Amino acid sequence: MKFPALFIILLLATVSALANPEKEQEIRSILEDRDQQIKVLLGPEGADYTDEQREQLRDIINDMMDYRKMAQYALGDKYDELSKAEQEEFVDLFTRIIRDQSLQQMDIYRAEVIYEEIRVDGADAKVTTTAIFGDKRIPILYRLLQRDGEWVITDLSIDEAWTAESYRRSFQNIIRRRGYDALIDNLRKRAEQA
Repeated sequence: MKFPALFIILLLATVSALANPEKEQEIRSILEDRDQQIKVLLGPEGADYTDEQREQLRDIINDMMDYRKMAQYALGDKYDELSKAEQEEFVDLFTRIIRDQSLQQMDIYRAEVIYEEIRVDGADAKVTTTAIFGDKRIPILYRLLQRDGEWVITDLSIDEAWTAESYRRSFQNIIRRRGYDALIDNLRKRAEQA
């Protein structure tokens, strides 16, 4: 009889240790504030944007992103084989491409966001949300990391497609078929168009 009671006490202690309501609320507040800033800048549907507004939107949308971490993951083991200068160029190109893509579909940022779950495990967190846009419900998930007291996004999934994971598959395929030089040339061309 003592064993089940001890097991239940240990289980409850473990569950309560994993739950971190302060950090969960902090993350939720950060994401909600970011979402509100974007919506204010966007204005009503059909509004035109000045270049200054577009740049402000780009900054708000992307400033929480940890592009270095995403780039390292996307390139996989090849990243460690590059010189420091090559790593910096890769991260810069990757960042420019992703930042440009963030403004491709502006209307999605007008969606109502429902926070389904925020799980914090030490310095790591995963946020599950649903964006409601018209009659569409789009799942959006975030992976976050707390570094130097600030939460940063290390990957983002929209409609079950993880950004860094998708790039990783694409990059590995190009490297396997045509080599790293072909990949970096492709990224340079894409970044010039951004």
